Amino acid sequence: MQAIPPDRGPQRHVEEELQESDSNTPLDSPCPNSSPLEFPRHVALIMDGNGRWAQSRSLPRAQGHMQGAEALRAITYRAVELGIEQLTCFALSTENFQRRPAEEVAGLLELLRRYLNRDDAELEELGICLRFIGRRDQLPSEVQDDLLRAEEKSSAFSRMILRLAVNYGSRSELIDAARILARACESGERSVESLVEADLTAALYDPTMTDPDLLIRTAGEQRISNFLLWQISYSELYFDSCTWPEFGPDRFDRALAAYRHRRRKYGAIGLVDQDMPAQPEWETER
Repeated sequence: MQAIPPDRGPQRHVEEELQESDSNTPLDSPCPNSSPLEFPRHVALIMDGNGRWAQSRSLPRAQGHMQGAEALRAITYRAVELGIEQLTCFALSTENFQRRPAEEVAGLLELLRRYLNRDDAELEELGICLRFIGRRDQLPSEVQDDLLRAEEKSSAFSRMILRLAVNYGSRSELIDAARILARACESGERSVESLVEADLTAALYDPTMTDPDLLIRTAGEQRISNFLLWQISYSELYFDSCTWPEFGPDRFDRALAAYRHRRRKYGAIGLVDQDMPAQPEWETER
């Protein structure tokens, strides 16, 4: 992996790398934004389509999950290379945990454990801090132990946070946060009237998480599927038709380029529609 020169900011480095990657693609088109937000600091991923990728090749679903894990490794490398600060990935939803065949869920958790135990040196080399969100107390004890061990071993690394959502559902997260606040009010520690948005954020699974700038979903589905409902209120959304195992660094770069052509107003008055930059044709051809 090519190191990022220490004397150059990540945005400048990204623009030059994207231009060098393929000068004939829209990746080198001028970015209409000029604010520091033109490049996402936090990207969230809904990694959909592992099973479909396997089924289309007459392979077992487990093979699709293995290929998906390799795709995540490649995207993680690219994110580190580009200077992205946080990558939050939907690894296993509460719905999948409860409704998928027990054999498939066990295989997914075993795959997670295998990669955690195998990739210690790689995570240290890349400077990745691992974090996990979700209802961990419902996972097998050996999985809980591995998640905690991985978090503790990588806690000093600061180049990028890789956050995996395991047995995660946003509605469950909000219910759990509401219970924490309800207990605080019941005990007299807080009053209902004093509660503000920051209090709910502080009660979420990872209070240090910043809101994602960009949410990417693969496999053609255009829905959120109970992922980070509170945190993505103002995130830009990008949907790619390819399955997750097919989503390589080139597709990731394309999603980042699409983000750079967006305008983020957060409810403020911005440019009128006719002054907005045209959506690149390649973003609509999915």
